[in-house]
Amino acid sequence: MTRPTLLAAAGTIGLLLALPAGAQMAKTPDKTPEKSAEITKAVPPSRSDVQLSFAPVVKRAAPSVVNVYASHVEKRARTSAMEEFMRRFFGEDGRGRGMPGDRAQRSLGSGVILDETGLIITNNHVIENMNEVKVALADKREFEASIVLRDPRTDLAVVKIKSPTGGLTPMPFGDSDGLEVGDFVMAIGNPFGVGQTVTQGIVSALARTQVGQTDYQYFIQTDAAINPGNSGGALVDLQGRLVGVNTAIYSQSGGSHGIGFAIPASMVRAVVESAKSGASVVRRPWLGARVQGVTPDIAESVGLDHPTGVLVASLQPKSPAEEAGLKRGDVILTVDGQTVDDPEAFGYRFALKGTSGQTKFGLLRGSSRTTVAVKLGPAPETRPRDLLKVRTRSPFMGATLVNTSPAIAEEMQADFPADGVAVMSVEDNSFAARAGLQKGDMVLAVNGVPVTTTKDLERVTRNTLGAWEVSINRGGEVLTSVFGG
Repeated sequence: MTRPTLLAAAGTIGLLLALPAGAQMAKTPDKTPEKSAEITKAVPPSRSDVQLSFAPVVKRAAPSVVNVYASHVEKRARTSAMEEFMRRFFGEDGRGRGMPGDRAQRSLGSGVILDETGLIITNNHVIENMNEVKVALADKREFEASIVLRDPRTDLAVVKIKSPTGGLTPMPFGDSDGLEVGDFVMAIGNPFGVGQTVTQGIVSALARTQVGQTDYQYFIQTDAAINPGNSGGALVDLQGRLVGVNTAIYSQSGGSHGIGFAIPASMVRAVVESAKSGASVVRRPWLGARVQGVTPDIAESVGLDHPTGVLVASLQPKSPAEEAGLKRGDVILTVDGQTVDDPEAFGYRFALKGTSGQTKFGLLRGSSRTTVAVKLGPAPETRPRDLLKVRTRSPFMGATLVNTSPAIAEEMQADFPADGVAVMSVEDNSFAARAGLQKGDMVLAVNGVPVTTTKDLERVTRNTLGAWEVSINRGGEVLTSVFGG
């Protein structure tokens, strides 16, 4: 199976033909058992008896779906007086063309209007690194938009029309948790920039994982055609309600093969509510526990019929998990009554709970079942992040590092100690990449000097050395390597 490409949804409206109520199977006497029954053909009494159209649904939903155009232009600095003279008299480069150093990036996608003030949901990858966003409505009006919130962890972003003039049609939320495999859905968007297009299909699967690069792997799969240009478009139910935001496809050609994926509306709602509250980032609850999947062997050992739930592998001191009374070896089966079959489902369900109040976990502890209440709250920032981008020649050159804290651990979905330095990102083809550093590595020591803050690391990498001995913790395993200067 090929790696999913982040694309978007689109298609054409379909017409379903159904057998009319008057058409019946005619039974013949069973004189000869080996002879099959004959079918009597009937003419439908009216056109309405054979025609089923999705047009009423499209009329309700389509005005809420917009085209999103994003761009970013990097201007080349002009330092030459002669170059300025040539530009003024002969055009941008002296010959009437744009500056050869200017670089333009453009992105095309879709979005969904969610309130009358012009709040629009789209995919983060549509507007990432862009500084200009425009939206075009179904009625052909165009508006400039500002970026309100980006959430790379879900690949969702919220933009807002800068000067709405009224006449906006918000799309209501549907119940993505109530979807079942086989339900009819429609995808609406702007494939390949051809204009608003609608496709129809069914829910092919639920809770799909290993799709794209998001932290929360819990996607709706559909066979409604999804193509490039429709990232951020709407997946709607037969009431014209938003049940998902189309985000990715499995494709070898770049076009639709009937395997598309959408982010469930329940996750979309959580991101939109954060934007409405004025937040610039999505705040999620902190548990302070590491969980793992339940294997068939584990299920048998704890008395489960089949593998389900998640096993509590470790707890952080003074975390909500520890204070709630969770114990290592507990198997969490439900979150507020909703079954969780694996770590992906658990992470998704817990992330939706917000940062106030409490949630209840249904547990299997030993041979008995019990319930614990976990207090909801954001992960604390216990110390300054002090981001460090290493530019000096060393095995860390090209890496960005950060002081760890519960907040960083939650963001990076890692089990970090409270007093360490973690690798947040590594540039491609950099010294750090060639040295083998990876996102999530914990730096323990450099040339025998313990590293607990980014300032420690900055000091030890300030001077170019002939050799470097680096110790890191990767997933609980301590690795030590020596590199040349």
